Amino acid sequence: MAGFRSLARQVRDPRCDLALRRYSLRKCLERFAPYGHRATWDHLCSRAGFDPEDRSVDPARLVAALDELEEARAVWLAYEVEFAERRRKEKHDGLRRPGSVDDWHRLTWGGFGVAWCDDPRVHPREPLAEVLRRLIAALEREPGTACPVCQGERLVWRHDLDHEPSAGPVCTDCGILVPRPVLTPGALADARRVRLLVSA
Repeated sequence: MAGFRSLARQVRDPRCDLALRRYSLRKCLERFAPYGHRATWDHLCSRAGFDPEDRSVDPARLVAALDELEEARAVWLAYEVEFAERRRKEKHDGLRRPGSVDDWHRLTWGGFGVAWCDDPRVHPREPLAEVLRRLIAALEREPGTACPVCQGERLVWRHDLDHEPSAGPVCTDCGILVPRPVLTPGALADARRVRLLVSA
């Protein structure tokens, strides 16, 4: 099974036919898809300027989509290195019990679904790398009351998400499943209340 870098080389290789280059970009999303596979694909297509169903995409647009994905992956991999180093130090210092950020991180190892978007057509508009930088910054500071990506305050608790965890606070502005560790207990309670009001 080809890895991310091998697939990325195929996307860039002008000797590969267009169908293989497009297929290889889609396969990259099996290795790294911050919003989930379908939402990340929709995001990359809209940012690079081609239709998700287009089978004869301009190769330059495929490469532009790959460039954005690679930049975001570099941001996430750097965070994972720092995260692993911090956990090693904590264990060395006797802190064996992981915190809530660690629990969340275990579900997103490798970068799949870091900023999960259950509706593949609703996702942040900013570049993926910027979205991940905002999310990482939120994970490294005290919890807040708003979405760390768009600062939206309209959070709604949703159940039956196609992700793990399968329930949680979803930002109605940018569509991400907001990681619980970045929100205060009050913000989480408010999101649960909104869910109750919506379903009542």
